[in-house]
Amino acid sequence: MNAELAAPAPAQLGFFARYLSVWVALCIAAGIALGHVLPAAFEMLAAIELQHVNLPVAALVWLMIVPMLLKVDFAQLAGVRRQARGIGITLLVNWAIKPFSMALLGWLFVRHVFAAWLPAEQHDAYIAGLILLAAAPCTAMVFVWSRLCGGDANFTLAQVALNDTIMIVAFAPIVALLLGVASIRVPWGTLLLSVLLYIVVPVVVAQLWRVWLLRRRGPHALEALLRRIDPWSTAALLATLVLLFGFQGEAILAQPLVIALLAVPIVIQVYLNAGIAYGLGRRLKVPHCVAGPAALIGASNFFELAVAAAISLFGLRSGAALATVVGVLVEVPVMLSVVHIVNRSATWFDRQHA
Repeated sequence: MNAELAAPAPAQLGFFARYLSVWVALCIAAGIALGHVLPAAFEMLAAIELQHVNLPVAALVWLMIVPMLLKVDFAQLAGVRRQARGIGITLLVNWAIKPFSMALLGWLFVRHVFAAWLPAEQHDAYIAGLILLAAAPCTAMVFVWSRLCGGDANFTLAQVALNDTIMIVAFAPIVALLLGVASIRVPWGTLLLSVLLYIVVPVVVAQLWRVWLLRRRGPHALEALLRRIDPWSTAALLATLVLLFGFQGEAILAQPLVIALLAVPIVIQVYLNAGIAYGLGRRLKVPHCVAGPAALIGASNFFELAVAAAISLFGLRSGAALATVVGVLVEVPVMLSVVHIVNRSATWFDRQHA
C-alpha cells in the first residue's frame, strides 16, 4: 500500500471529545427536566427576542461558532486544487444532493408514510425544519468529526472555508426554493436577517479578529487564544442544548412518537449522504484521510444555524423548531456511528491503492 495514501491513525482525544455523547445526553436530559420543572423561567427566556430573533439563543450560537470560525483560514482556498476530487465530492453532496434529498425525504415521510401519526397542522412546519437542517453543511462540529477519523487537517480547513463562503450566498436561495416547492410561505426578510446574523456576522467577526491577531501578535498568539477560548465554544454548545431542550421539553415529553418519527428521515439522510460521499471518494481514489472528513461534512448539518433560523422564521414553539431540535438529538450519536464506520473500513478503503 502506498504510504502517502495511508489513512493516519485517529488523533488522541481530550476528555470532552472522548465522552461527547455522554455530555450531550446529560444536557438533553437536563434541558427536558428543567423545562418541565421550571416552565416559567424558560417562558421568560423565550420572550427575550428582537425582530423574531431569540437573543439568548443568538448569543449562545455566536459564542459557539465564532471560536470555531477562528480556526478557518480562508487562505486555504488557494490550495483547494491539491485535493480537487475531495473538494468536488464535498460540493456535490453538500449543495446538489443533501438539501434536495432531505426535502424529498421530508415530503415522503411527513406527508405520506407518517402523515396519520403527525399533527396535520404541523406538516408544513416539520418539512420546513428538516429543510433548514439540511440546507447548510456543518461548520463547527466537523472539526471534531474530522479529528476523530484522523482526517487531513488542511483539507478540513479548506472545505469548511469554501462551504462557509458558499453558504453566505447560497443558504437563503436554497431554503427559499425548497420551501416554495413544498408550498410553504417564505418570509424573505426574516430569512435574510437569519443569514446576516448567523452566517455573515460570525464569519466577518472571526476573520477580522484572526487577521488582526496574526498581524499584531503572530501565529503563536492565535494558537494560545484558540486554546483559551475553546472551552467557551464547548460551554456554549452544552448550554445551547440545555436551553433548546428546555424550550421544547414539554413538547418532547408530550409527543415522544413525533420525535421518533421525525428522527427517521434525518437518520436516513445522514447515512445516505455519508455513503454517497465515502463511496465516491473510494471510486475516485481519494486518500482515506480526505474521504473520511468529506463523508462526515457531507453527512452532518449546521444545526446551530438551523435551530436559530427555525426559531426566527417560524417561532420558538413551532414544528419547524421542534424538527431542528430533533436534528440535534440524533446528530451526535449518528455521526459518531459514521466515524466508527469510516475508521473500521480504512483497510477496505485503501485496498485500491495496494
